[in-house]
Amino acid sequence: MSCALPAMTYGSVLRRRNVIRELLGKTAFVTGGASGIGLALGKGLAEAGMHVMLADIEEPTLAAAVASFGAARSQVRGVVCDVADPASVARAAEAAFAAFGKVHVVCNNAGVAGGSGIDDISLDTWRWVVDVNLMGVVHGIQAFLPHIRAHGEGGHIVNTASMAGLQTGLGFSPYAASKFAVVALSEGLYTELRPHGIGVSVVCPGFVRTDIHRSARNRPQRYGPWRPPAPDSKAGRLARLHAELQSTGLDAEVIARRTLDAMRADQLYVFTHPEMHAEVKDRFAAIVAAMDEAAAR
Repeated sequence: MSCALPAMTYGSVLRRRNVIRELLGKTAFVTGGASGIGLALGKGLAEAGMHVMLADIEEPTLAAAVASFGAARSQVRGVVCDVADPASVARAAEAAFAAFGKVHVVCNNAGVAGGSGIDDISLDTWRWVVDVNLMGVVHGIQAFLPHIRAHGEGGHIVNTASMAGLQTGLGFSPYAASKFAVVALSEGLYTELRPHGIGVSVVCPGFVRTDIHRSARNRPQRYGPWRPPAPDSKAGRLARLHAELQSTGLDAEVIARRTLDAMRADQLYVFTHPEMHAEVKDRFAAIVAAMDEAAAR
């Protein structure tokens, strides 16, 4: 079965022109905007002259984040939003429209971490991680894409994935599975939106100094109580290791600057940790080798 695009090759799509270089006076909506990469994106977009709506499930932290903009406070608003709930995202979108009118840039950034592994498979945790990390992106696209297409001024959708969406170092993990899906979703969205003057970027960072390892603090009750992985399990050991690596990771501001550069250059993939090249290359090499073996048969 052929997977080629009917009207253009994938490479030609990637070479199409930039759709949104000028950010001044336009509006951005950022989920997970109260801290970490989301807050850094919000500040970078505001510095570029955009109006910014920060959306986050954590209300007190959201209020502090909005206040932290200082002199730019007049062009920033905050709205409480649970990205796993499509109705909540729709309400947040309406709040952005009411505050600023047209929205041009949507950053589907909210994300959570979760354990798993074969030692402790919690379906509640799988549903929570997938609902936030994957369906949260889908809900953001659903809420804003018709609006951006209708106003016809172009736009850009930024989806935060991870290097965990390109290589399987986390093993059997809802986080990795959700981030693989976000990468695939973004690639497909990129090809479909080029004719409409709307760009797409997928951000794939490695370790960043954020509080994602403390995601359980915002876990809604509908997903049941949080049961951390057993300390001596693979998931437990990975959680400790990742918390340590995050403490020495990149500043979120670095991710935000690279993302804004990618938006202006109309780049699909946003990489910030080139030292992880070998891990991705190994996976691709294994795929190519298996395909070659199949062809040889």
